[in-house]
Amino acid sequence: MTTLICNCNQTMPLNPEVLGQALDEDLTLHTTLCRRDAPAFQRACRSQDELVVACTQESRLFIELSEQTEGAVPLDVRPIHFVNIRETGGWSREAAQATPKMAALLAAARLPDAEPVSTVTYKSAGRVLIVGALDASERLAAMVADTLEVTLMATGGAGMQARQYPVIAGELQKVHGWLGAFDVQWQTDNPIDLDLCTRCNACLAVCPEDAIGLDYQIDMDKCRSHRACVKACEAVGAINFQREPQKHSEQFDIVLDLSESPAFEQHAHPQGYFHLPGGLQDSNAMTTVIKLRDLVGEFEKPRFFSYKQKLCAHGRNETVGCNACVEVCSALAISSEIKRNQIVVNPNLCVGCGACTTVCPTGALSYAYPRASEQGVKLRTVLATYAKAGGKDAALLLHSQEAGVALVDELGRAASLDKKTVRGVPARVIPLPLWHTASVGLDVWLSAFAYGASQVWVLMTGEEAPQYRNALREQMAVAQALLSGLGYSGQHFRLIEARDANALDSALDVAPAQSVKRRATFALQAEKRATVELALDHLMQDSAANRPAAESIALPSASLLGTIEVNKDTCTLCLSCVSACPASALQDNTERPQLRFIEKNCVQCGLCASTCPEDAITLLPRLLLGEQRKQLRVLNEAQPYQCIRCSKPFGTLKGIEVMLAKLSGHAMFQGEALERLKMCGDCRVVDLYSNPGETRITDL
Repeated sequence: MTTLICNCNQTMPLNPEVLGQALDEDLTLHTTLCRRDAPAFQRACRSQDELVVACTQESRLFIELSEQTEGAVPLDVRPIHFVNIRETGGWSREAAQATPKMAALLAAARLPDAEPVSTVTYKSAGRVLIVGALDASERLAAMVADTLEVTLMATGGAGMQARQYPVIAGELQKVHGWLGAFDVQWQTDNPIDLDLCTRCNACLAVCPEDAIGLDYQIDMDKCRSHRACVKACEAVGAINFQREPQKHSEQFDIVLDLSESPAFEQHAHPQGYFHLPGGLQDSNAMTTVIKLRDLVGEFEKPRFFSYKQKLCAHGRNETVGCNACVEVCSALAISSEIKRNQIVVNPNLCVGCGACTTVCPTGALSYAYPRASEQGVKLRTVLATYAKAGGKDAALLLHSQEAGVALVDELGRAASLDKKTVRGVPARVIPLPLWHTASVGLDVWLSAFAYGASQVWVLMTGEEAPQYRNALREQMAVAQALLSGLGYSGQHFRLIEARDANALDSALDVAPAQSVKRRATFALQAEKRATVELALDHLMQDSAANRPAAESIALPSASLLGTIEVNKDTCTLCLSCVSACPASALQDNTERPQLRFIEKNCVQCGLCASTCPEDAITLLPRLLLGEQRKQLRVLNEAQPYQCIRCSKPFGTLKGIEVMLAKLSGHAMFQGEALERLKMCGDCRVVDLYSNPGETRITDL
C-alpha cells in the first residue's frame, strides 16, 4: 500500500510520523504533490501497490497524469483512491488536533471497493418527449435534437412556423415507467388535428375572437361558434368540431416535463424523468440538458436491495402487519402483494435510498450495495485507527455523497478563510459519505457506538423526502432510549438539518457523550436482527456495572424490540397468533394448552394483535434485561377440555365454553347436536353414525 499526503502548499498541518504509525506505513510529506512533487506520484503509479492520494481537488489531474506516465499500472487494473483530509479537517480551526481523524479517513480509503452485486439495466434509444409551452419546448429541443429524437407535447405557447419536430397536443392523463420504458397517455379533444394542420395560419386570420393561438389549438372558452375557421381550412380539413375525444398512448425513453406540477407525485422521480418548471430559466437547466444528451445507450445501476420473504412481517393469511417499507418509500417502488403475504420491489423504480431497510424490523429487506458486512469493516477500521492515533470522543458524521460532501467542503473552505468566526469540522468529527443517509439505521448506529464512537450524527441537507426524516428521528429515538436506559450519559444520536455552512458549523459544536469502556470486535451480520443482538449483548455487558437497577428499558412505539401482553380473561388459546407470527416469537406446546413466547425474537410487527379474534394481545415496546429475554416463557395456559365420550383432551376449557355459549341459541345446535360439540373429532363422527335418533338418507 502506498499513501501520498500533501499539506497543500503548507496550508494545513500534517504529522507524517503519527499518521505513518497509525497506518503502519512510512509516509513522506509533500508540499505541492500536484505540481512540483508530481514525480513522486508518477513513481507510485508504476508500482503494483494499492495507491491512496490524500487530495480530491486535483483528482482529475492525477488521473490524466497517471494515463500519461510511461509504465504506470492501468487504472482499470489498479484504481487510485482519493480522500479529502483538507476540507474535512486540515483547514479547520482545530486542524492541529485533527491528526487522528486524518489517519482514520486515510485508513478508510485504503479499504477495497465494495464487492459487485447484480445490476438493473436500462436501454434508451433517445426518444424524448418534451411537455410544455411550445416556445420553451422548442428552445430546449434545439439543444438536444442532434443526439436525441425529440417529440413535443404542446400545452400552449407560440411555436415556430417551420415544423422541425413532431408535435402532439391534448390533455396529459398519465405518465408511468422509467428510463427506456415510459408509457405516456393523453386525450385529444380539440377540433384542430395537428397531423393534418399545415400551419398556413388561415384559421388564425379569420377567427373573430382570437381563440386560436400559434400552438394551433382552439380555446373553447373564447370560441363563439362562428366556424369561420372551418371554412378557411376547408381544403385541408384539419378542423372538425364534431370530432370525438380520442385516447392515445405512446412509448418514450425520456420525459422532460416543463409543467408547473410534475407528472409524478412521489418525491423521488423515476430514472429518465426530469421536471424543469422554469424551462431554460431554471437554475438546473444546463445540468439537465447535459444529462439528457448522455441518455442514449445501455445503462446499469446496482440492485440496491435484497429481499427475504421468509423474514418478512408484512402479512400472514392476507392480514397486513408491518407496512413500514411501503409507507416510507419515496419512489413508490414498493407495493403490497398481500394475497401472497409479501411485498414487491420494482428494481427499476428503486433509487437506492435504503430507507426501507432502515425501517424494516426483521431484516427481510437489506441494503445490498455496499453490504452490511462491508459497512461494518469500514466503521471498525475508521474507529480503531482513530483510537490508535490517539483520538478520543469520536463523532461520526454520516452524509450523502453529493449534497453532503458539497456542504462539508463548503464549511472547510469557509474555515480556511476565516478561522475566527468559522470553526470548521471539529477534530473529533469524522465525516463519512454514504450513497444515501437513510440507508443505515439502528443496527449500524448501535454497532458504531459499540465500536467506540461517542456519537453518531446524520446530516440532512434538504434533498431528502419528509418521510425519511421522520423515520430516522423515530429510529434515533429508539437508539437513544436504549443507551440512556443502559446508563450511558449524553445525547448519542442526532439528526442534523443544515442547508448552508453556517448552520452546519453551529450544529457540530456539541459536547461529547459517554462512550463504551471496551470497544466491540464483532462483525456486522447479513441479517439486521443478528447485528442488533450482537450490539445489545456487548452494550449490556459493557454497562453492567453502572446501569440503573431495572428489569427492562421502556422504548418508543417505533421500536423493533419488545414484548406482548395477553389478556388472560379474553384469550381462549386458539393459537391463531402462533401461526401468524413471522419470527417464531410466539409458540405453542404440543403437550398442553399453552401460549409461549421468546421476547428476543419479537419484532413488534403487530400481526399477532391484528390476527387475534378476541383482541387479547397488546404490544409493549421495551428491552428486557437479563437472560429471560432469550428464554421461552408462558404467556397464558388453560385447563384442557376432555371429550365427554372418550375423555381425550381436544381443546381448552375456556375455548369450548365460549363456543358452546355462542352456538347454544342456534337452531342447528340444539339437544344432541349441542352435546356433540363437547366431543373430539373422532367421537363426533362415530356418534353421528351410531346414534339411532339421527336421520339417514335411507330413511328418506
